[in-house]
Amino acid sequence: MAAPRPSSQTPAASAPGPDLPVLGGRRSSYRERVADALRAALIAGELRPGEVYSAPTLAARFGVSATPVREAMLDLAKEGLVDAVPNKGFRVTEVSDRQLDEYTHVRALIEIPTVVALATTADPVSLEALRPAAREIVAAAVAGDLIAYVEADTRFHLGLLALAGNSHLVEVVRGLRGRARLYGLTALSASGRLLASAEEHLELLDALLARDGRAVHEIMTRHLGHVRGLWAAARD
Repeated sequence: MAAPRPSSQTPAASAPGPDLPVLGGRRSSYRERVADALRAALIAGELRPGEVYSAPTLAARFGVSATPVREAMLDLAKEGLVDAVPNKGFRVTEVSDRQLDEYTHVRALIEIPTVVALATTADPVSLEALRPAAREIVAAAVAGDLIAYVEADTRFHLGLLALAGNSHLVEVVRGLRGRARLYGLTALSASGRLLASAEEHLELLDALLARDGRAVHEIMTRHLGHVRGLWAAARD
C-alpha cells in the first residue's frame, strides 16, 4: 500500500475505502479500526517521525471522512505516538535511541519467558491456528508490503501472547510495539533480509509445537534482537 504523504490539500471527494484491518484478533469499532490502520503505518515507519499529516490527507488514504481519522489520531496522541499541531494536523513523535533500547529491554523481559512457557502449556490446536498469520507475514515480506507485514506480525505476536491468558500483558506489549515503531523495515526489505526475519515466525511455531523450550528461547531472543538492529541500521 502506498504511504500517505504530508499535505495541506483536502480531497474533494472520497472513494470507497479498503477494508480496514482488525489487529490482534480484536473486534473493534470503526474508529478503532482506523486507529489500528494508522498505528500499523506508524509502526512500519510509513508515517515518518517529525512529519505533519492532516486529517483530510489521511482520510483520503482510507476513503473515509476526516472525522473518524481525526478521532483516531487523538487516540494515538493519548498514546504518545503523535502530537496535535493546531490548524495543521498531527506530527509523528520522534523516539530516541535510549527509548528504543528501553522498549526492547522491556519487551524481552515480558515476551521471551512468556513464549518459552507456552512450549509446555499451549494447546497445539491454538498454536497451529496461528500458522496462517505466520504465512501471511512471509507472503508480505516476499511482496515487500510493509503495512501487511506489520498487520500480520501484530496479529501473530499478540495472538501468541494471548495464549498465556493475561490480557493486561497483551495490551502492554501492544503499546510497546506502537511506541517503538520499526523504522528499519524499509531498509530490511530493500536488502532482502526481511524474508529471513519473517520465516522465523514459522520456525518459532514449529519449536513450540515440538515442546522445545530451549529452541523457543533462542528464536525469540534472535527475533527481538533483529528489532533493535533494524532501528540501529535506520539511524545510520
